Amino acid sequence: MALPDLDDLIAEVDRRCSTAHRPDGQEESDWPALLVAATQVAGELQGLADALVEEYVERCRRHGSSWTDIGAALGVTRQAAQQRFQVPHKRYGPETMTDDLQQAMVHVKHAAVQHRNNYIGTEHLLWGLTAQDNSATRLLQAAGVSPETVHRSVGTQLSLGASQAVERIAWTPYSRKAIAIAQARSEHNGSDHIDCDDLLIGLTQVGRGVAANVLTEAGFDPATLDCTAATTHSSQHG
Repeated sequence: MALPDLDDLIAEVDRRCSTAHRPDGQEESDWPALLVAATQVAGELQGLADALVEEYVERCRRHGSSWTDIGAALGVTRQAAQQRFQVPHKRYGPETMTDDLQQAMVHVKHAAVQHRNNYIGTEHLLWGLTAQDNSATRLLQAAGVSPETVHRSVGTQLSLGASQAVERIAWTPYSRKAIAIAQARSEHNGSDHIDCDDLLIGLTQVGRGVAANVLTEAGFDPATLDCTAATTHSSQHG
């Protein structure tokens, strides 16, 4: 994978900024507006960079590295590394999930283990959600998207790794964000259990990652989720 080229980033800033060129045909560009767009793009890149480093800090911890080791690798003190990265991640046990979501999680972990991945990414979550009939597949159908097509498509994105199967496989930052969104939506709908459709919506609203890309390519429009998901939830939890 090639890293973004500066010229490509400049072109992206120009594309995003609707006021980049003055409508009266003058050659002078709206430089402050372009600066705002450039700052937005830079912020997105920084967010990706931070998530990447956070992911590998967590992997180091999971495989026995001390905070001293991690600090040395990052070029900071042990205390600085701890202060920046030692944030307890909320755990979502079976008691927080519906029976359908618990079953989907069996498929999720199976996909990670079978592909020798030592992480659970959004692609694993989407593959598990579409492995069998549940509120997520019904939500896709209601939106005019084939769950089988999504399942096959995301299956092609599961790459073979080289890790050994482990009992606890860490979730990536995007996956953790997706289930946090799912829990918030479930609570908003008056349920104390996260269901499959909640997690599907979470994967979509994260807006990044393999799952979001697959769902977008399949034609799953986030703008239609609120009304469709409300109907699905009322029938499932009412």
